[in-house]
Amino acid sequence: PAACALDVGKNYALVRQSRESASRGMKKMRTLVVVHATLVPPDDLAGYSDKQVEEWRTEYDVISTLRKAGHEVRCLGVSDSVAELRGMIAEWQPDIVFNLLEEFDGIVKYDQHVVAFLELMRQPYTGCNPRGLLLARDKPLCKQLLSYHRIPSPNFAVVRRGVKLKIPRKLKYPLFVKSATEDASLGIAQASIVEDPARLKERIQFVHEQVKSDALIEEYIEGRELYVAVLGNERLTRLPVWEMVFGTLGDSAAAIATRKVKWDKRYQQKHGITTHAALDLSPTIVARLDKLSRRIYRALGMSGYARMDFRVTPAGEVYVLEANPNPNLSEDEDFSQSALATDIAYAEMLD
Repeated sequence: PAACALDVGKNYALVRQSRESASRGMKKMRTLVVVHATLVPPDDLAGYSDKQVEEWRTEYDVISTLRKAGHEVRCLGVSDSVAELRGMIAEWQPDIVFNLLEEFDGIVKYDQHVVAFLELMRQPYTGCNPRGLLLARDKPLCKQLLSYHRIPSPNFAVVRRGVKLKIPRKLKYPLFVKSATEDASLGIAQASIVEDPARLKERIQFVHEQVKSDALIEEYIEGRELYVAVLGNERLTRLPVWEMVFGTLGDSAAAIATRKVKWDKRYQQKHGITTHAALDLSPTIVARLDKLSRRIYRALGMSGYARMDFRVTPAGEVYVLEANPNPNLSEDEDFSQSALATDIAYAEMLD
């Protein structure tokens, strides 16, 4: 483990050196940033409230930083058609598309089709390829693949929408109920943790009727919530392990990343919810997280960059919760901050 820790340190130093050299010789590129149609940011923040800025913070951070780095940048909003995207690529011939889309036509798992379209256009792009997006977005399929590769994740069951409801009987309570396809904690609340069949049935119906997706049921894993960022294609770089600290929330409720925990600033301040570099992890756990993150990335055929979400129990057991291709890239979010912890500045990371 000590040798492993030294190797990781050397790797970070080598990555830093290689990225500095790459940055010095970086070609200034025609960059088409593709975002959701409602998230096209203004050129300047003046006159906008903090609440308004948060809606398109990632898009603004990426575009403004790329421009400051000297790249020629255009932004295109996409909703339910790729016609304008095709026209822009044909007319402007960008060197690269910086893909910030997280859905298409309001459906999260359709973002893979936009990336597949870019591949049909022979257009270089950032982020994950279509297959990796497909496998990671379909959480039940993802868990089946992880099981095949003997990568530990919580025991689970899927209750399909539109079929007769049958309560799974082999899983151990408490159980965690969420959407089988949605991301960004959509539909996740304290009520997602259930202790008995009656509450389980209620929450499954909620996911079916309100979130309008199949319901994924997992055995709830008590422990620390850790995030591991990975970037690369042929060669992978694992960034420092990050942790969500739930503050006072765990005193009165389940320590889970609900919608409010992830996105409600006031709620975060009230309970002291933060994320930062994980402290006091044993070298053995760090090495385990490193190995699992790389195996998951390869098993799902990912590319570009991703974040793996884990739970580590008090006994040191490691379980993967989700694999997230194309995670949030705003400057103050976990991925960028974990890169900064290895002296990779935000502009350098985007390059």
